[in-house]
Amino acid sequence: MIENTEKKERVILVAVAGNTAANDIGTVQESLAELSELVKTAGAETVGQVIQNREAVHAGTYIGKGKIDEVAELLRETGADGILTDDELSPAQMKNLEDALGCKVMDRTMLILDIFAKHASTKEGTIQVELAQLKYRATRLIGAGTAMSRLGGGIGTRGPGEKKLEVDRRLIRNRISQLNRELKEVQQNRETQRARRERSAVPVVAIVGYTNAGKSTLLNRLTGAGVLSEDKLFATLDPTTRAYRTADGQEILFTDTVGFIRKLPHHLVDAFRSTLEEAKYADLVLHVVDASGEAPDTQMAVVYETLGNLGVTDKPIVTALNKQDLCAGRILKDLRADRVVKISAKTGEGVPELVDTICEILREQKIYIEKVIPYSEAGKVADIRKYGELISEEYAAEGILVKAYLPKDFPGTI
Repeated sequence: MIENTEKKERVILVAVAGNTAANDIGTVQESLAELSELVKTAGAETVGQVIQNREAVHAGTYIGKGKIDEVAELLRETGADGILTDDELSPAQMKNLEDALGCKVMDRTMLILDIFAKHASTKEGTIQVELAQLKYRATRLIGAGTAMSRLGGGIGTRGPGEKKLEVDRRLIRNRISQLNRELKEVQQNRETQRARRERSAVPVVAIVGYTNAGKSTLLNRLTGAGVLSEDKLFATLDPTTRAYRTADGQEILFTDTVGFIRKLPHHLVDAFRSTLEEAKYADLVLHVVDASGEAPDTQMAVVYETLGNLGVTDKPIVTALNKQDLCAGRILKDLRADRVVKISAKTGEGVPELVDTICEILREQKIYIEKVIPYSEAGKVADIRKYGELISEEYAAEGILVKAYLPKDFPGTI
């Protein structure tokens, strides 16, 4: 009996540490630890790592000649299939490293794109990932001299002809144009849904956070969404919107967005912009933080930087310090948030307090009314209950006395 098992790809992680605070040895080690988790998510295995201390990356080979020799020796000792760099490589750097080491060379961007491709399931997600991959590949098409020529020797074949490189570039450009058209259609559908939500005046809460912070687990806890939640980076990719109804009957829409990560490839930010911009059009941003992680402050900084790049700068923010069941007694602050709540999405600890906090902040964006509604217009009470927050209703001879909080753009007149 022959048993076929898929061989795990084995890689060595390579990074360059500089003399700046943003790229010191400690920061690079944190980044490599995260890179190792990305490798695990992709189904591969990390068998070693090499860090070079130098002021800047080598323009031609990313690392210096001495470190290349060290990496080559480590490749022989571990039997690794290739190396993975913590920074995005230029086409020349990738080719020179492949020539020097004689093995497969990958960078962080390539790995993240591969993980996204693995986890994309909806039409929008699949288009976005393929678009990002093609844009990445388009910058890495390097000619290989005469080997790229599509014409052979002999009569009738003289001249430069059309090189394979040019054909590949043309095919990629055509495919990118086609995907952009398809993505535009999907984005129009998303904008239509967004406009419909705005007209309904139902408040929207965008859940953002670093990858694997527990956003999907929290959405499942709140709404029973049934979204996949695993202890892996980018376990879920496609955005999900689900309705939540408070104890007093108010409806709130929670939208889970794709997780952020340091050095998030700009190809992905561009391709996923419409998805990521859910936070831009939300009434409130719910920032979920893995409080048990090794570098939560760094992760929070990455999230705020990404939100800033997307133009999300004027929204109220509630930070949920998640996974309290794993970090008892740990002190963590977020000075940029309007409110901070400690929770455990897994056990439910603190989630009721989180909902109360969200409702309080959403209430601040509403107007308070006390009004008698004639019985002939009693249907308006149902609208208040659906779109606003009905505090009380009292039936009197002249009509229904209601006290409520209503959205400023409440559909209809009261």
